Amino acid sequence: MDARGSARTIYRESLPILLVSLCGGIFAGVVLGTPAMRNGLETYPGLLLALPAFLATRGNVYGALGARIASGLHQGLLDPHIAWDRRLVNAVVAAVLNGVGISAFVAVASWSILAVQPGRSPASLFALLGILLLASVLTACVMVVGLLSVVFAGYRRGADPDNLIGPVVTTLGDVFGVVFLAIAVALVGVIA
Repeated sequence: MDARGSARTIYRESLPILLVSLCGGIFAGVVLGTPAMRNGLETYPGLLLALPAFLATRGNVYGALGARIASGLHQGLLDPHIAWDRRLVNAVVAAVLNGVGISAFVAVASWSILAVQPGRSPASLFALLGILLLASVLTACVMVVGLLSVVFAGYRRGADPDNLIGPVVTTLGDVFGVVFLAIAVALVGVIA
């Protein structure tokens, strides 16, 4: 295939998912602007500091998972179906553990940064950990199922998974990361 044909294929495969990603990003912004989320950000100082890192790490961790899946598909090591496969299970477990571990680190780092600043008092470490860990676990469930479903379905239809992974991970991470943060804020508020 020549360079123009290759570029057309990439655009044809990527453009629809990029448009969905755009809409997802706008939706995530709407969720962030809701009174409940604004109230949560005010109630739990440190959550706003943690928010960008939390969302960015969803993309980093699950983007790496997507790259592993794409490599496995290209090399013929994975079948494009959700099934019990040792390689796939190991990659998913590693991604979930990384996502949860990084979320704990983000919570502790955000709390620590605000705790050492004069005149600033963060929310309790327990509350920040609870919110970010709960949101991380919930997001992991959606990220894994959504990523595997879209990439495997696209691959079976002849799409290059490398063209799908970035927008899928970004969209799922932003939309469900913000939604599950809002849910976690509400649940922690009920528990506390």
